Amino acid sequence: MADKILVIGGTGNIGWPLIEYLTHQHVKVVAGTHNIDKATIKFAGFDNVEIKYFDFLDPSSFEDTMTGVNKVFFVRPPQLAKPKQDMLPFLTYIKQKQIQQLVFISLLGVEILPIMPHHKIEKMILDLDIPYTFIRPNYFMQNLNTTHHEDIYNHHDLFIPGGNSRTSFIDTRDVGEIAGVTLLDPQYLNQKIDITGPEAFSYQKIAQTMTELLDVQYTYSKPSLLKFRKTMLQRGLNKTFANTLVQIYVIEQVGTITARKVNHNAERLLGHAPRTMQTYIKDYQKYFK
Repeated sequence: MADKILVIGGTGNIGWPLIEYLTHQHVKVVAGTHNIDKATIKFAGFDNVEIKYFDFLDPSSFEDTMTGVNKVFFVRPPQLAKPKQDMLPFLTYIKQKQIQQLVFISLLGVEILPIMPHHKIEKMILDLDIPYTFIRPNYFMQNLNTTHHEDIYNHHDLFIPGGNSRTSFIDTRDVGEIAGVTLLDPQYLNQKIDITGPEAFSYQKIAQTMTELLDVQYTYSKPSLLKFRKTMLQRGLNKTFANTLVQIYVIEQVGTITARKVNHNAERLLGHAPRTMQTYIKDYQKYFK
């Protein structure tokens, strides 16, 4: 039987390149989304993509979305920070449906970070005995043009509480393609795969690289965790998401060995070198100046 894959969050930074990859492989896809109108525009011309309403918090959306689906992909929505409450009903449902594979985008070093929602989600999936693939990427390059876009674009400053840490950032376009590879190759079933970018960067070096490539002076102001959190809340960021960001940057500062680790798993799965920070900055420069 041919695969039919549910991609939850198909218009996102990982879901979109994943669906592009699956489309090129002529795989049937269900794009599970909150925003039907946005997805309809995004996937215009994609003959192999069905668009279905999906909400982790609305069990009535599960059945229609899962019709004919044998594999599932998802990234944890950042606003859903209570895995047992937010995710377990859906995970229990797909266990009953006896799906062949669940690919979950987790987090590098998650096995030693029980406080993180990703750790709890992985454990629930294992406890339910769902066939899985855990992709554990390092921090995303695209965090710069999403979470931190305002400061970089308006002030040419990386207002990020990363201290002096170095991080092997990965491009979400590569993560999406890697997810596609693991969904279509059974050798990656029941595997936990750590993914990093090709080089570890400090935020000071990212600012310097932006300056060199974009011909604009960028700085790294290195705020404290408390100042960063206060500023994000003042800007109206969801409190749960703000706290999650602070946790992530605590881990980045304290767990510097994990954050700066570089491996070659991305190149092995992709069949080519992953994108560099320089390539990312050039491709996304409209978000930075």
